[in-house]
Parts: sequence; C-alpha cells; structure tokens
Amino acid sequence: MPAPLVPDDDLYARLEVGPEASPEAIELAWRALLRKHHPDVAGDSADALELAKRINVAHDWLSDPDLRARYDAERAGLPAFMAARSGGGGTRSRSGRVVDAPWRRVAWAQARPRRPVGPRRTDLTSGSPDQRLARFLARVGRLTPDELDRLAAAEPPPIAFLATVRRFLTPEARDAFAASETALAARVPHDRWAETGVREGLLAVTAEVVLAPFLDDMLAEPFRGRARERLLRAWDASVDQSRFGPNGAAVDAVVERVRGWAPEQIAAFLRGSSGVDAAERPWPEALDHEEDEALRISAVLASRDVAAAMRVDGLAANPATRARRLAARLGYGTALQHAYPAGVYARLAAPYEAVAATPNPVGRPEVRRAR
Repeated sequence: MPAPLVPDDDLYARLEVGPEASPEAIELAWRALLRKHHPDVAGDSADALELAKRINVAHDWLSDPDLRARYDAERAGLPAFMAARSGGGGTRSRSGRVVDAPWRRVAWAQARPRRPVGPRRTDLTSGSPDQRLARFLARVGRLTPDELDRLAAAEPPPIAFLATVRRFLTPEARDAFAASETALAARVPHDRWAETGVREGLLAVTAEVVLAPFLDDMLAEPFRGRARERLLRAWDASVDQSRFGPNGAAVDAVVERVRGWAPEQIAAFLRGSSGVDAAERPWPEALDHEEDEALRISAVLASRDVAAAMRVDGLAANPATRARRLAARLGYGTALQHAYPAGVYARLAAPYEAVAATPNPVGRPEVRRAR
C-alpha cells in the first residue's frame, strides 16, 4: 500500500500548537478544537465540515510518531530517508535528553519498559480542587532554601504544554488559574519566583491541582496519566528531598575538604587531572533520565557547591577556571557514586585522590595522632 501524501496544510497551525508540542498537547488541542468546530456545534455547513476534517487530519498525522517524523522532515526540506532518522538527533538538555523534539522523546519512552512508579502525592491528587490548592499553597509557604534550589535545578515541564492548556481554558478556569498564580507568587520570595525553574515547576503543580477537572475531561488515558506525571515531576523530585540525595554525607565531606585546600593542594589536583576533560559529566547507565530526576538534581547541586567551595584566589584565570570545572565534575560524580561501576567512579575521583598524596604545605602544622 503506497504511503499517504504529506499534507500541504500547516498541521501545527491547524491545531494551534507549535512544532515542539508533546503528544499530550496534540491530544488536548484536537479535542478542544473539535468541541468548538465540530459540525454538531458549529453547524452542518460545508465550511464546518471542511474545518473539522482538517483538524482530524492534523491529529492523525501529528499523533503518529512515524507520520509526524515524515511530516517534519518534509517541512524541513529533508530527503525522505531522513524522516526515519529524525527521532534520534538533536541537541541535549542539561539532563542529557533531546530538547529539539520532546514529543519524540515521549514516544520513545512509551515504547520501553517502565520501572514501577511509587504512589503519587495524595495531597495533590485527592479531594476537591479547593482542598488540593489549600494544601499545596500551605506547603509552598514552608519550602526550604534547599527545596527551592532543587526546584530551580529541576527540568521544568514543557512550557508548550502549559501554553496549550491555557489557550483552551474556559474563561472561568482561566480566572481560577490566574488567581491561584497570584496566591502562589505571594508565598515565594520575589528573587526565587524570578527563577524560571522555580516558577515553572510551581505553576505546573498549580495546573494539575486547579485544572484537574479540565484535564480529566480533555485527556483520556494514557495521555492524562503522563500529563499528571510530567506536571508533578519537578515537585516530586525537589520537595522532601535532601540537598545532595543519598550521598549527601560524602558530598558534604568533599565540600569541606576542598574548601580547606591550600594552593599546593589545588596544584596537585590540577596535576592529577592531566588529560581529563573538565566538562565531562557521565550519566550512570544504571539510571534513567526520566525516572531518576531527583538524583540528577542532587548531582547538579553537588557540582555547583563543590566548585563554589574551591578557593582559587591568586591563580591565573585559566588554571582557576579549570580547577573550578574539575571540582564541579568531582561533585557531580560524588553525588552519583553509588550508581557508577567502581572503575568509572575511580576515574572520576582520581584527581581528588591525587591530593591525598600531596605533602602538607610548608608553614602549616601537621596534626599527629596520639599513639
């Protein structure tokens, strides 16, 4: 059977979404537009029938990963054989995931086995929207600096999905969400609310809490479950979590040790890293980018804190920059050390271990243990 011809219509514009739209956004837009333009609502005219037909065609193409890849390749002017490859390329986000086509990432995730997911926060998924919102706002008011730092480092939910949700809200739902956003912003320090990760992560939870009836109505399973998981992911990975995760004690020890390094020890650290790529941040093969977001956040914060602890005053610009980047690499690896094979972690920690062999700096008394 010959492959269908690629439509010459702008399918994304037809559904009022962008090319980065997730499968959930495509589904929501399709349902919302059909409710508005279906001939049973808009009238049984030729124009209404044609518009409904075009909306359905757009959904048929954009909801199928293979057809969508083929359509995207055609729009980009790529040869036909490139369509099959288009799901595997692209740049990567700070968590290592493809960012230029998140819908492909979701489609791939649907096809692979998933680990069992623990129980979701019942405080955000049970009771009336008003009860959920009250509990959520109360918890936001108790967020610690560490929890806010974790939210800031979390992978935010797709902005395009939230934009699609807002576009198709009823006036009443739009007003309720706006009022909730105002109440939310009042409970977060102004400087933290200005951080994209904090703001978008909290607004995603607000959407799940306040707009649950709308989302339940517009999204059938499995789209609804995936949307809920994505809206709550940053919150789940940030709240009630320690700053550095399960290896927090080890990271704290590295921070304190690095903070006390003398110039001679920093020099040994640099010598021990000869030939090492300071930008290397290997993600453990045993972990999953989507399901282990909490660990990724821990590693990001550990890399920042260890780098900030290193005192590079007096070093030339290039060695100082390299020392900080290597320190960040060390913090990242320490936070994830339980997930690496022993050899991989040993390689990451090798420059750090080289400092232990450095003689005590001249002029600093050596502490001897009592015999």
